[in-house]
Amino acid sequence: MVVELDNVVPWGRSLDEYRLMFAMTEADLDLRIIGCGDGPASFNSEMATLGHHVTSIDPIYGLSKQQIRLRIDETYQSILSQVKLSIDDYAWKNFRDPDELCRHRLETMDRFLEDYEAGLSEGRYLPESLPSLSFEDDDFGLALCSHLLFLFSEQLSLDFHKAAIRELCRVAKEVRIFPLLALDCKRSVHVEPVISELEREGFRAEIVTVPYEIQRGGDQMMKISPAGESTRF
Repeated sequence: MVVELDNVVPWGRSLDEYRLMFAMTEADLDLRIIGCGDGPASFNSEMATLGHHVTSIDPIYGLSKQQIRLRIDETYQSILSQVKLSIDDYAWKNFRDPDELCRHRLETMDRFLEDYEAGLSEGRYLPESLPSLSFEDDDFGLALCSHLLFLFSEQLSLDFHKAAIRELCRVAKEVRIFPLLALDCKRSVHVEPVISELEREGFRAEIVTVPYEIQRGGDQMMKISPAGESTRF
């Protein structure tokens, strides 16, 4: 996928946030993990520093460090202003106010950029995108999808969600998706149809409350695992 720089809105999250968003245990950290749509998160960098294995995929990894830095600089103040205008849409539990949230985002993206070129050369950042990945079946113990599926329900169709989740279930033994709200802070219309499809295909889809909430009411993830012998969704 070719990424147009003008369409990129960089917004990164840290290892601590991933641990909370996905209710990750110490044992989870030791798994081979694929992060889908990680963007400029520092999750991969921090995990690598701790000796853990994460492969992050995102089409923006086809851009250079300088291009991503430029886009962060171009969009940061606009995003901060938007957050301040929609302040009531946020829970303000994990961050005190818009300034603290956006400072944290900037620090996280700075850490990502410091690691980016090394991560590219080591194959930790790959410019791929759902719903088609280059990996073998069950290459990973855990797939994490943050702020992509369900969040962009208006932009990404139900068919796209089904195909993307099918692919995540193919490459990983367990899948976790956060959040379950769309951009309007309402539960995604795709959640129930996806759960029904998963159950028909022999998977267990759980809705799990997690200790992280940015969008008001957005403190749940979907956890998907095989229920006994299963056919691939």
